[in-house]
Amino acid sequence: MKNRRSETAKPRTGETASTPRPARRSLAIELLRAREAVMSHFRPILAAHDVSEQQWRVIRVLSEEGTLDATEVAEKAFILPPSLTRMIRSLEERGFITRQKDEADGRRVLLRLAPSGQAVIDAVMPHSLRAYAEIDARFGAERRERLLELLGELAALKADRPASE
Repeated sequence: MKNRRSETAKPRTGETASTPRPARRSLAIELLRAREAVMSHFRPILAAHDVSEQQWRVIRVLSEEGTLDATEVAEKAFILPPSLTRMIRSLEERGFITRQKDEADGRRVLLRLAPSGQAVIDAVMPHSLRAYAEIDARFGAERRERLLELLGELAALKADRPASE
């Protein structure tokens, strides 16, 4: 990695501490690049099953967690609530999920994976596991596990308020 400066490097002549880092050394951009590299293994699988990344996250969350309300699905699948509302309609129309009002609280909408949604999970999962095996073969399973730990620690630093406050 020639010509890459460390995140803690002192400013070069003419730079100040407030000078932006080159884009190739931005944590946010590197995370996006890594996400794109990882997703390049999974997008063709999802496309072959006519499921978007966001739809996959929803049905996978419901497969793993069981019945959830829409707010919980949005949080666990990292989907904005307005996007989830549109997606629920589409997934329900395709028969992948069912939606019902919570009997205890009529304002809550409960979502559950339907048998055809589970069929998508069952069809995609073997391909997904092969993709993970490919990534592990190239990157290393131990490195991937360590990266997941580090990313979890980084995610725990989420700010509760804007930095300008």
